[in-house]
Amino acid sequence: MKITILGNNSALPAYGRYPTAQVIDIMDQLFLMDCGEGAQMRMQQFKVKSNRINHIFISHAHGDHYLGLVGFISSLSLLGREKELHLYCPKEIKEIVELQLPWDLGFAMIFHLLEEGKRETLLDEEKWQVKCFPVYHSVPTHGFIFIEKKRKRILIPNQLQQYEIPKYFYAKLCEGEDYIDKFGDIVKNDWVTQQGHPDKIYVFAADTRYAPEIIEDISGADLFYHETTYTAENSEKAKMRFHSTAGQAADIAKQGLVKKLIIGHFSSKYKNLQAFLDEAIPVFEHTELAMEGQTFEI
Repeated sequence: MKITILGNNSALPAYGRYPTAQVIDIMDQLFLMDCGEGAQMRMQQFKVKSNRINHIFISHAHGDHYLGLVGFISSLSLLGREKELHLYCPKEIKEIVELQLPWDLGFAMIFHLLEEGKRETLLDEEKWQVKCFPVYHSVPTHGFIFIEKKRKRILIPNQLQQYEIPKYFYAKLCEGEDYIDKFGDIVKNDWVTQQGHPDKIYVFAADTRYAPEIIEDISGADLFYHETTYTAENSEKAKMRFHSTAGQAADIAKQGLVKKLIIGHFSSKYKNLQAFLDEAIPVFEHTELAMEGQTFEI
């Protein structure tokens, strides 16, 4: 799993930083997470193959998270896209897209409307899964959980041969099932398999106030993105605007027992971002800035 940062700023582009957008790559399937102004320019710059994006997720209806969306969809149409495109978003985003792109795009736009405050599984395929959960901003907003599924059990080839287990049953063995042979004897799963690798998990927490309510949703994530619009000296402004400080984001990561925290959504007040790290790292050591063009691998 790879996460590439396209934009890491908040409401205003500043100091060469663009508003929020990320691309998540799970086994060559690309997902676009938010689409702020300049997102498609960054895709070109960072050599993201936009034609491989089939699912777009918009966290909420604030412009710095969707103002690049209509232009991006229009570009896909101009480039001759034919494959359907799925958009997971608040109802306001659907209305905006349909108002600005009322013509035939050459491909189907399939909208999946997010319900305020709802936790649900949005996609569940053989090798990956996407879920959403509520975060706490000034408008209805969701965070997202991206999961690369790994096999629960790994097959042991010589043991499979010894017990003469047919290939059609291999998938069930990987799910932990025992095998019953033609004589009615049980071949225990742990005789022919070993413990598999854990799923890989990336959690994106969009614009939100300090919210311990999301601890269960982020628990144990390999990589966790949390907004940090301000540093501590602007904590009252953060609270008033339903945003978080770097220290608060680090505290949520610590409570959630995540492996690594990346922080972004920086206010244009800050030209130098070192202050965010200086505040976060003493609380949660494994913190990095979500710098544009950087790819984080899990």
